[in-house]
Amino acid sequence: MPSIRLLVLLLLLVLVKNSYAQSAKPGTWGIATVILPGNKEQRWGGYAELQGRTDQTYFRKFFYYEVKGGVSYNFDDRAYVLLGTGRYTTYDYRDLGEGPQTTETRFWEQFTSVQFVGRVKFEHRYRVEQRWLNTGYRNRFRYRINFLVPLNHAAFVPKTAFVSVFDEVFFTDKAPNFERNRISAALGYQFNKSLNLQAGWINQFNKTNVATNDKNNMLLMLQYVIQRKKGNATNLPSIKD
Repeated sequence: MPSIRLLVLLLLLVLVKNSYAQSAKPGTWGIATVILPGNKEQRWGGYAELQGRTDQTYFRKFFYYEVKGGVSYNFDDRAYVLLGTGRYTTYDYRDLGEGPQTTETRFWEQFTSVQFVGRVKFEHRYRVEQRWLNTGYRNRFRYRINFLVPLNHAAFVPKTAFVSVFDEVFFTDKAPNFERNRISAALGYQFNKSLNLQAGWINQFNKTNVATNDKNNMLLMLQYVIQRKKGNATNLPSIKD
């Protein structure tokens, strides 16, 4: 479908162009994920992920990392729940020797459903988080919609180029209830059944009682999917963060 491919690519170019017009010094997000997907025959799955962020492009001025993982259970090939936990650490990139400014231990409960409309794949994700920071305890609620479109094949088979676009909103149970918006657009390539690589742009807008800020970032993500012996697990190459 050339018209769909052209529309998706134009949307991606517009998003990236507008984002870099807003920010003179984008940062970098690097993500590496290993996934064991569930399916109808083998319902239990899970994932583990390592993520690092820098204040400038090309991984300069490191300031943040997170290590996390979770256990999932599939109701069928289009819906699953997940229990996750992670450790999140933020530094001042100007003086890493001072140690972490913010540390957090997090648990979350998550439900994800998938819809297929032609070549377009829609992923809806709902998450409730319990967060223990060095500054106190917080709750948070997140919703994300992710659009994924394979470009040169009808599905995410080996040697498939694809586009991934998502928007996610973050809310808390304290004023101001709206806390964050995260939007991303990326191009990816599925090398084989297990390995895919994505590169693109991600913007994060934050709101607090006293200020708002946003930052554009380069996104580089590598995913490895462990193949199951039974069944055909449905795993869309969406960011697990």
